[in-house]
Amino acid sequence: MKIFVGEIVSERFSVLIHRFDGGDYGEEKKVVEDYVKKHFKTKDLGRLKYFLGIEVAQSRSGIVTSQRKYALDILEETRMMGCRPIDTPMDPNVKLLPRQGEPLSNPKRYRRLVGKLNYLTVTRPDISFPVSVVSQFMTFPCDSHWEAVVRFLQYIKSASSKGLFFEDQGHEHIIGYTNVNWAGSPSDRRSTSAYCVLVGGNLVSWKSKKQNVVARSSAESKYRAMAVATCELVWIKQLLGELKFGETDPMELVCDNQAALHIASNPVFHERTKHIEIDGHFVREKILSGDIVTKFVKSNDQLADIFTKSLTGPRINYICNKLGTYDLYAPA
Repeated sequence: MKIFVGEIVSERFSVLIHRFDGGDYGEEKKVVEDYVKKHFKTKDLGRLKYFLGIEVAQSRSGIVTSQRKYALDILEETRMMGCRPIDTPMDPNVKLLPRQGEPLSNPKRYRRLVGKLNYLTVTRPDISFPVSVVSQFMTFPCDSHWEAVVRFLQYIKSASSKGLFFEDQGHEHIIGYTNVNWAGSPSDRRSTSAYCVLVGGNLVSWKSKKQNVVARSSAESKYRAMAVATCELVWIKQLLGELKFGETDPMELVCDNQAALHIASNPVFHERTKHIEIDGHFVREKILSGDIVTKFVKSNDQLADIFTKSLTGPRINYICNKLGTYDLYAPA
């Protein structure tokens, strides 16, 4: 099983490592195959097409990963195949709270469905934030939470075959976008921080999660998010280094908050920033070592925006196109 999982990872990075220009790297592949066969009982099943609900389509243009059959199975199981499709997974004007509404008579059904949606985020970054929101009510789900999940199914119906496209864009640059929704949780006023990392222009990592503490300013919350994104960038760089991948150019950390960027470049800690001093030292250390460089981006061009809040349909489509989402079954 680990071999197949490794093959999925290998297929993702092979788009970036090997050029799809007709070149042949069969000798390297044979060496790996011989080594694996020597230590494990294996069978060559050919090119990866389907595994654990993930569909893989390969061509000279790149690789598309999707979970179309898995999404359709969810709609079939919940009897939502005939539902009316919508263009947003969550209503931006609706705020979900704990114990909001009547408790569900069958909470196991809610937990099972949310678990399935959580696995669907493997190839659907557009639903990462909404799924993280409904996952907070697993212990005591109510009818309002179930209505939010039903809306997810309507959104999935509108584009069940959407997935991620990986292609060779002629460079191996690593760039990470980080963003935060300050005090966005209506129940405890904690901020939701998020990041997404692109390697060679291809989305390879993303995350959306509530922060552990309440931030007293937007700059504080965004600086904590910058520290988390920096950890991910450092880990990816170490992984790619072990794979002998690409150049060692400084990675870019993109943020849309000027105050957080000034804190990162200011060597003096003031009284109002002592509570984030550890995060400050960590980020600044990576900047001084040349591992990362910070960059400001306008809020309209902030790609991590989709992982921190509910957005409208046109905004979702704009960011998804930038992140490389692709619908293989969409009409030409």
